[in-house]
Amino acid sequence: MKDLSDYRKSYDKDQLIETNIPADPIALFQKWFYEVDESSEIETNAMTISTVGLDGFPKARVVLLKRFNEEGFVFYTNYNSEKGKAIAANPNVCLSFFWHSHERQVIIKGIAQKVSPNISDGYFESRPDGSKLGAIVSNQSEIIESRLVLENKLKKLEEAFDGKEIPRPEFWGGFIVNPVSVEFWQGRPNRLHDRIRYQLQEDYNWKIDRLAP
Repeated sequence: MKDLSDYRKSYDKDQLIETNIPADPIALFQKWFYEVDESSEIETNAMTISTVGLDGFPKARVVLLKRFNEEGFVFYTNYNSEKGKAIAANPNVCLSFFWHSHERQVIIKGIAQKVSPNISDGYFESRPDGSKLGAIVSNQSEIIESRLVLENKLKKLEEAFDGKEIPRPEFWGGFIVNPVSVEFWQGRPNRLHDRIRYQLQEDYNWKIDRLAP
């Protein structure tokens, strides 16, 4: 077994102080997102989504954030996938971002729900044809015999839709995660990291607390 106990890193790139943060977590998320994105971080919008599966186990996987605003955070998937079925059974999810270049994390707890069909249609239409067909080809999370099954199915669809519009399948679309808690983590020296948590209140204002690292 490899011993990792000597792996050490000092975090000293920034700080997170209550006097310098907005009252709304989405405003701070936007600021952080674009600061990281401007530094050429690879896939700044890559995020981990954790769900509670039908088997009772939590499961985390990386998806891509495609939109965010005051209402929440949007990503797209196959509704019949493992994550889609998990969300249908339990819409309480967690999103997390880790931007190592800036020594930052954001952890979002929220409730997921499907976006309206017209929003899913609009995003699907913006995708390259290959991505559209890929969404149709893959029965996501289902067992398949081999990769050749996918490749043959894709070839047939390419022929069938040659020169034609590719419609969005009903089983594919977006989810929006409406946040109830947003935690910002900024690495600091000596492991005394800054952790600021926003929690949504009944009056729709945000309560801000500092957490021990």
